[in-house]
Amino acid sequence: MQHRHLNHQTFTLAAIDDVIARGGRNDWAVLRRAALADPSLLEKTWGICRVQVADPYAQRYHFWKLYAEHHIFDRITGMDQPLD
Repeated sequence: MQHRHLNHQTFTLAAIDDVIARGGRNDWAVLRRAALADPSLLEKTWGICRVQVADPYAQRYHFWKLYAEHHIFDRITGMDQPLD
C-alpha cells in the first residue's frame, strides 16, 4: 500500500495509522508480519490505537489494540516461547 503523504515504506507512526485506517487485508498482513518480526512496532501500534479507541465505532483500532496487547503481554510473560 502506498501510504498517503509518504514516499517510503518504513512503518512510521503515520504509516501504521494509515495501514490500520485505510489498508486492506493484504496491508494488514504485511503490518502483522513486520510487527511480529520487530516488537517495537507492536508498541507503536498499541500507542496509536489506545488514542483512537475512545470512539466505539473505530473497530479497526479496537482490533489492533487488542492484538498488540496480546502479543506484548505474551512477550513480557514469556508465553511466546514454545514449551519444552
